Amino acid sequence: MGQTKAEVLQGTLDLMVLKILDAMGAMHGYGIARRIEQVSEDVLHLNEGTVYASLLRLQQKSWISAEWGTSENKRKAKFYRITRSGHKQLCREAVEWERISGVVGRILSLAPGR
Repeated sequence: MGQTKAEVLQGTLDLMVLKILDAMGAMHGYGIARRIEQVSEDVLHLNEGTVYASLLRLQQKSWISAEWGTSENKRKAKFYRITRSGHKQLCREAVEWERISGVVGRILSLAPGR
């Protein structure tokens, strides 16, 4: 049986995009998608439409900004950067993620019959 690609929940993808921009600095959408795939060790596969929808949501919330620039291959591309309010949101969401993932971990470690 081949390895399946995991589905990513909308809020989780937004959190990952914010973290990638926080860690890497300004990037274009294609680069963000590929970096998430690299870090996931190819467990996640993101189509560009999904990433661009996340980027649009984050931009509408003013958690990221965008400006046109030139990519590594000399093409015009929109580069995204995390804003100050985006960084604050990232910190809040990271704390919440740790809290919720801890709960899920405790539930999954329950012994049968408990």
